[in-house]
Amino acid sequence: MIRAYLKKKEMENSMHYNWGIVGSGWIAHDMANALIQEGVGIYGVASGHYSSAKKFSEEFSIEHVYETYQVMFEDENIDIVYIATPHNSHYEIMKEALTHNKHVFCEKAITLNSMELNECVEIAKKRHLVISDGVTLFHMPLFKELKKVISSNSLGPVKMVQVNFGSFKEYDVKNRFFNPDLAGGALLDIGVYAVSFARWFMSSKPNTVLTTMTPFETGVDESSGILLKNIENEIATISLTMRAKQPKRGLVACENGYIEVYNFPRADKAKITYTKDGHTEEIVCGESGLALNYEIRDMEEYVSSLNGQENLSYVCDVMDVLTEVQRLWGKYE
Repeated sequence: MIRAYLKKKEMENSMHYNWGIVGSGWIAHDMANALIQEGVGIYGVASGHYSSAKKFSEEFSIEHVYETYQVMFEDENIDIVYIATPHNSHYEIMKEALTHNKHVFCEKAITLNSMELNECVEIAKKRHLVISDGVTLFHMPLFKELKKVISSNSLGPVKMVQVNFGSFKEYDVKNRFFNPDLAGGALLDIGVYAVSFARWFMSSKPNTVLTTMTPFETGVDESSGILLKNIENEIATISLTMRAKQPKRGLVACENGYIEVYNFPRADKAKITYTKDGHTEEIVCGESGLALNYEIRDMEEYVSSLNGQENLSYVCDVMDVLTEVQRLWGKYE
C-alpha cells in the first residue's frame, strides 16, 4: 500500500516547497522520512544544540544547518517551518517564524493556551501566512470520509461522542510528561487528540465545559474527565490518563447508528453499526503508516491556495477547550 501510494505521488505534478525543520528528536526524524517519501525538499535544520542539528543533517543529507532558529528564519529560501520541539517552546518559535514570513506547521499541542495561539493567528492573518498543527486525525482520509457520512444524515443527527485515551508512562518525576516546567500532563499530550476527535464530529464548538482532574505528585494532570456540550445539545465525554492504559477508542453515537474508531489518532478504518437492524459496515480509507504524509500534503495544499482556514478553525476551537479545562483546574484566572 505505501509503495503504491509513493508511486502515485511520483506521477503527480504538484508544487513543493522548501521545508525547514526545527528540532531533532524522534518526531522530527519521522517527519523527515515522510518529507523524503513525498519528494519534498528539506532545505535546512536547526536545533537547540548545533551538534544535534549537524548529526540530523548528515543522517538525512540536508544541506543547510543553522546555528540558531533565528538564522534559519532569516533564510528567504525556506517556505515552511516545521516545529518539532517540546510544546512549551512552540509559541516563541512559531511567533518568530511568522514574523519572518514563514508558514508554520507545528507539532501538537500547538501552544499552551488559546492566548498564545490567538496572538500567532493574528500575525499570520496580517502576513497572509498559513498555520496548521500535527493532530494527525485532522489530516487522515478516514476522518474526511466519516465527515461525509455524518453530513449525509444517513445516521441521523449526532447525539453523543465518547473518547478514551490512556497511556502508561513509567514513574519518573524527571520525565517531561510529569514536569510542570515542560508543560507536562495528560491534557496537552494525549488530550489534544481526544478533544480534536470530539470537535471533529460535533456540529459546533462546545460552549459548556465541565471537568475534574487527579494531579500527579509534581502537580501536572495525571488523569481527568471532561464533559462538553454545544448549542446543538451534542455531548462529548472524554477520559484521559497517563498512568493506566486505555484503548484509544472514539465513538460517535447518532440517532440511527454509531461509529466506532480504534487507535483513532492515525486510524484507517472504522465500524458503523445501524441500530434499527444491527447490521454493520466497515469503512477503510487511507493508511495509518502514512499519517505524516497526509499532513504534508494538506499543508502544502493550504500554502498553495493560502486556504487552511477550516483546519485552523478546528485547531483554535480545540485550544479554546483545552484552555478552559486548564482554567477550571485553576491554572488561568
